[in-house]
This record gives sequence, C-alpha cells and structure tokens, in this order.
Amino acid sequence: MQQADLAIVGAGPAGIAASLEAASLGLSVVLLDEQPRAGGQIYRDIERATRQKIGVLGRDYAAGKGLIEALTSSNVQHVHGASVWQVDREGVVSFSVAGKAHSLCASRVLIATGAIERPVPIPGWTKPGVMMAGAGQILLKQSGMVAKRAVIAGSGPLLYLLAAQMVRAGTPPLALVETQTRRDILSAQRRFFGALVGWRYVVKGLTLLSELRRAGVKRYQAATELEIHGQDVVERLHFTHRGQSQGIACDTAFLHMGVVPNVQLSRALGLDHEWNEAQHCFRPILNEWGGSSAKRIYIAGDGAGISGAKGAEIAGRVSALKIAADLGKLLGPDLLHRAKPFQNMLARERAIRPFLDIAYPPSGEVIAPSDETVICRCEEVTAGDIRRYAEMGCEGPNQTKAFGRPGMGPCQGSYCGLTVSSILAAAHNRTEQETGYYRIRPPVKPLTVGELAEFQRAGDGENEGLKLG
Repeated sequence: MQQADLAIVGAGPAGIAASLEAASLGLSVVLLDEQPRAGGQIYRDIERATRQKIGVLGRDYAAGKGLIEALTSSNVQHVHGASVWQVDREGVVSFSVAGKAHSLCASRVLIATGAIERPVPIPGWTKPGVMMAGAGQILLKQSGMVAKRAVIAGSGPLLYLLAAQMVRAGTPPLALVETQTRRDILSAQRRFFGALVGWRYVVKGLTLLSELRRAGVKRYQAATELEIHGQDVVERLHFTHRGQSQGIACDTAFLHMGVVPNVQLSRALGLDHEWNEAQHCFRPILNEWGGSSAKRIYIAGDGAGISGAKGAEIAGRVSALKIAADLGKLLGPDLLHRAKPFQNMLARERAIRPFLDIAYPPSGEVIAPSDETVICRCEEVTAGDIRRYAEMGCEGPNQTKAFGRPGMGPCQGSYCGLTVSSILAAAHNRTEQETGYYRIRPPVKPLTVGELAEFQRAGDGENEGLKLG
C-alpha cells in the first residue's frame, strides 16, 4: 500500500492551497480529485480558459490560474479522475481510477470536498430543463455554452453572478425571480457594519446589481409559490409577486437557494456534526485548525462551513500548517507565527457571512415543501410521504429508508437529506440536531463489483487493509 504524509480529497481552492503549503514544508502529499483537471467547481477548466471566457466569468474566476500553475510546478502527486469511495479513521483512503481500485495510507487526511447546492424542491423541479444555478456555471466554464430563454429563480448572490455572466456572454436571462423579502434585508442590517470588514464583497454585489440594471434584466423580489409548469419539459415558471399570479415562459429554469457543506464523506467517517441554524444545514464540528473529532482527519474549505473560494484557500493553508506541526515539520512557536496572518485573513473573509445568511435565507416553501412535491428524485419520494411516515411512527431519517427508500438512490441522500431532516423535525416538534441526518456508509461513490473484486483479490500488499464497515 502506498504511504504518504498527507492525503487530500478534493482539488478545489482549499485542497490545492493545502497541498502546496504542506509540500513546501517537506510533507509527501497525494491530492485526489474526481475531475480531469484541478480547480474544483469554482475554478473549473481555468487551465484552458481563453481571454474571452475569462472576460465573461470575471476576475474571481481568473484568480484560480495562479493556484493551478503553482500546483503544476510543485512536487505534489496530483491524481486526477480519482473517485474516493472510502476513508477510515486510520488514514486509509480507498479510491478508483479508470476502473481500477487503489488505496493509500496517510498519516493525516484532509477532506476538501467543498460545498453542494442546497436542493430546491418545488413543484415541477424534476422536469427536463430545470437545473441548479451551478450547472449553468459549469456549462459556461467547461463548454462555453449559455442557455437561451432561461429564467433564474431562488435566493443568494450566485443568482446575480450567473445572471451577470450570461449578460456578458450576450444571452441575458429573461428575469430574476427572488424569494428573499424586504424584511430579510432589513433584518440583515444589524450585521452590516460587521460585513464592512469584507467590504470588497459588498462592492462586488453592488457592481453586479448595477450591471444587471444596465442590461435591463427584470427582477421580481419577495416571490412566493414557485412552480415549474410544462407537459414533458419546462415551459413556464409560475410564481406569486405582490399578490398577483405571474408566469414567465422559458426553456430553461435555473434554481438556487445557496450552498451547504458537502458532508457525505465526513458523515461516512462518523465524525461529530452540528446543526448550523444561520446557514440551515449540518456541518462538521472542528477546532480552529480544521481538526475533526478523529485525530487523523482534518476538513477545510466550504465542507467545513460556507466561507467562499478565498476563505477556502486560506483555511486549507491553516490546516496544512497544523498538519505539518502534527508530523514534526513545524515547532509550536513557528506554527503560531506562520498561521496568525492566515487566521486574520480568514476572519476578514468570513465577516460578510452573517449578513448574507440573514439577507438571503432559503425560502420557507423549500424548507417545508408541499405534500405533492418530490424531494427524493432518486426514489421519487414526496414531502407528503415523509409526513405520513412520521405519523406512522418514523422518528428519524434513517428509519425513512425502511418506510419508502428515500436516501437509498445513487446520490445517497445528498440532495434530499436536509429536506427529510427538516420535515421530520417539524412533524415531531424537534430541532434538526435532535432529529439527525442519514447515516452514510461506504462506498460513498459508485463502485463496480469488478473493481471491488479485483481490489479484494490483490495479494501483493498494495491493497491490503481495506475495511468495508
């Protein structure tokens, strides 16, 4: 079995920055990532980006180029196309590349799998032509494609960014349909002075809104009762605005209600998690260095709590410094001296978050969908099904699997878990923390029988130590 000082799962901003910092301190680093190129979702395909594409996607996207170039010239072992399907608390990482399973044993493991978009279960969201806003960005970054006759709906700054990018690409959205209310914005004002510590993000948001106004993009704010209509595909977005029923004919609907930490791997490890009421999601419980409840496991970036691309990069460096100290590459005073500037920068990056969390919350209709709304797309389970399970005595998310299979599809609950927890919490008058979340078991990613069989048969020592339970 291959040995390494540090194995990092995820080559986004946190994973790349951590790998560079750790390698510079003399650690042997293996960086594992599913994508064919480093960069994660935020810097997807930046290596091949033309000047025209960078002009459309903006300076924040272009900022990733330096990270990728530094990674290319480093001695970090970057394994691309690697699907990590198990990590254990002893540092054994199991993964597959090109249909062949492998494992390595690391003294420390850093999980940098980032965030996923919060599910937006509204009536009709499973129809062809309905996508998450992040998918719209992937189309732009990877293929240079822009959806025509598209409407963008939901809540959060990503709506403005995607809309502005579509404007720059020459195909503006038909409209922005936003669910945050004037009350939300006013409630956030008490956090505004704290947000000014991160004033660059305030300026960026105002600049995007100004760009949309100049382009004549229509905005509907405080919209409610969002529904996707269409016979076989999306044909129209219906909603209520200022008490009036509205409809926008469209070919594509991009939905977004913010992003949440991707906790699938940390849950599979059985790490301690807590409910974050501000961001309405679960996140792992970590110390100031990103250390988890398991000694060998660290988590950095948006998988630890949403703080954005720059914050993720800085958090990755902080964790790498502590890991280097754990392994004897840094003395205590050196650790504190090197980490202090990064920790100060990280505090500034996170200063805007309380304001954004209050100003752009997920809508109540998404947290508590109507009974007929499908929430588990893999198994076609509705919100009403979950409520009926609760009436029949179902206490928690894991029990729902026995009642109707939610969370047992290919995504293993990553797109319905939060909704199931919230529905059950409301049904039993409990908190989400008391209700809990799905118990995630390996493999956390699809694994063929052939890969597993060959992996188990290996007798030369390369793959010894695999544990599946």
